[in-house]
Amino acid sequence: MYKYILRRVLLLIPVMLGVSFVVFTIMFFTPGDPAKLLLGERAPEAEVQALRTQMGLDDPFAIQYGRFLFNALRGDLGRSLVTRQPAAMELFNRFPATLLLAAAGVLVAVLIGIPIGIVSATRQYSLFDTFSMIFALIGVSMPNFWQGIMMVLLFSIMLRVLPSSGYGTPAHLVMPALTIGTSSAATITRMTRSSMLEVVRQDYIRTARAKGLSERVVINRHALKNALIPIVTVVGLQFGYLLGGAVLTETIFSWPGVGRLMVDAIRQRDYPVVQGGVLLLALTFSVVNLFVDILYAYIDPRIKAQYK
Repeated sequence: MYKYILRRVLLLIPVMLGVSFVVFTIMFFTPGDPAKLLLGERAPEAEVQALRTQMGLDDPFAIQYGRFLFNALRGDLGRSLVTRQPAAMELFNRFPATLLLAAAGVLVAVLIGIPIGIVSATRQYSLFDTFSMIFALIGVSMPNFWQGIMMVLLFSIMLRVLPSSGYGTPAHLVMPALTIGTSSAATITRMTRSSMLEVVRQDYIRTARAKGLSERVVINRHALKNALIPIVTVVGLQFGYLLGGAVLTETIFSWPGVGRLMVDAIRQRDYPVVQGGVLLLALTFSVVNLFVDILYAYIDPRIKAQYK
């Protein structure tokens, strides 16, 4: 098992190199001059050229990319062109808010999706199953930004029970978490139902029922435990997706996370922050996937036995 974990950690190196190369290439060929952004559009050309030379922007692509990699390995992602603060510090200051929002969204998704999926599978083709699948279809199809706007309209403007934006109290977390959680809940519901339907038809489930075990014990201890692998996979992917994909939600609710920071950085052509943000989110997503793979071994002993 330790060898497998070590191998997966080593695989993160080419993944991060590939991500860094793609991001740096895109930002390198993006129109705009960071030196002119810092000095202003009316700055003399001589001053702009001097700053470009000082920042190393006149160097060839390979030299600039090599310098970027070398500095990134030391934890230096450069300085923000707007605030002049270290980009790494700006990102890590915002990351806890994104992590909190993603965790709350996944919690909402799991609390809604798994119970509904289990009941739908045990009552296949019932009225509840039909409505749950309609809910899942609506949840998958509904854009997050539209749902967020509608929630602001209902709970903040009409009912006035929740703040429309901001950060700092549990009340500020409710609407953003529900916005990103309900769409993920729809995906988890469908996967839970599909996985449970496959398991409940197995012979060992019929044997457990023939022994006289209650339906609750059969579903919770036998069926659900053996159906967890695909469910955990989807939950892990959704968590990684929310860490990097809550950009619109953070923007709508003025949530001070990494997604909103990157949107502002893209608008202001703040290249170091954009590059560092993409690297941080890619690393986080990879670590979440690694954690999910390790979790498989503790859910299913047969997987753990493969690494012995």
